[in-house]
Amino acid sequence: MGKSRKLISGFIGFGVLLVIWKVMVLSGGYEPSLLPSPIKVLNGMKELIANGVLIADIKISLFRFFLGYLSSVVAAIILGVIFGWFESLWSIFDPIAQLLRPISPIAWSPFIVLWFGIGNIPAIVIIFIASFFPVLLSTVSAVRKIDKTYLKVAKNFGIKQPYIFIKIIFPAAFPNIVTGLHIAVGTAWIFLVAGEMVGAQSGLGYLIVDSRNSLRSDLLLAGIIFIGILGLLLDKLLVIFEKWVEKTWGIVSEQGGK
Repeated sequence: MGKSRKLISGFIGFGVLLVIWKVMVLSGGYEPSLLPSPIKVLNGMKELIANGVLIADIKISLFRFFLGYLSSVVAAIILGVIFGWFESLWSIFDPIAQLLRPISPIAWSPFIVLWFGIGNIPAIVIIFIASFFPVLLSTVSAVRKIDKTYLKVAKNFGIKQPYIFIKIIFPAAFPNIVTGLHIAVGTAWIFLVAGEMVGAQSGLGYLIVDSRNSLRSDLLLAGIIFIGILGLLLDKLLVIFEKWVEKTWGIVSEQGGK
C-alpha cells in the first residue's frame, strides 16, 4: 500500500469516527457536559491554543517525557548489554526483573511523591520505570541472540572494546532492541499522563484533571485528543530515528529485508 493510499485511508477512518461521534451526540440524548459535540471540542482546542495553556502544558510534558525516557533507555541498554553478555550475572537479576516488571509504575506513585514531592521529578521517575523494563529485556534478548561467528571474526582481526560494541554488538542487536524502544515509547507516554495526574500541577495529565474538576468536558476531550496526536508523533519520530541508525550503521532490518 502506497503512502498516498495510506493517507487517504487514514482520513476516511477519522471521518467515520467523527460521523459516529456526531450521531451519538444527536441520537443518544446525552447532556453536553457528558458528551460534547465535535464542534464544541474543536472550539475547546482553539481556546486552549489561544490562551497559551496548551503550548505550556505540551512543553512541560515533552520535557518530562524525553528526560525520563532517554535516561531510562541509556540505563536499560547499558545494563542489558552487560546482562546479555554475562549470562551468569543475568541469572541472578532475572528473577528480580521478572518480579518488578509487572508492577504498574503508578503503584509506586505514593512513595515517589513522598520521596520527591510535587513537581517534575515524580513524573520523570514514573516515565523512567515505565520504559526501563521493555528496553532492558529486549536488549538482553538481542545480545544473547547475536551470532557468535561475528565475535570470532572480530577476535581474529584483533578488534577490541569498545569497537566490538560499536561495530558488532550494537548493529547486530539493534533490530531487536528497537522493538523494546517502540513499546517503551507507548508505555512511557501513557504513564506520563497518569503521573501528571497524581504528582504534578502542570502538563497534559494535569490539564485533564483540571478540566474534569472545572466540568469542562470539551477541554477534557480536547486534551485527550492532543495526547493521542502527540503519542502518534513520538512513535513516528522513533521510526525516523530507527531508519537513521540503520542507514548510518548499514543495518538491514527484518522488515527492510522482506
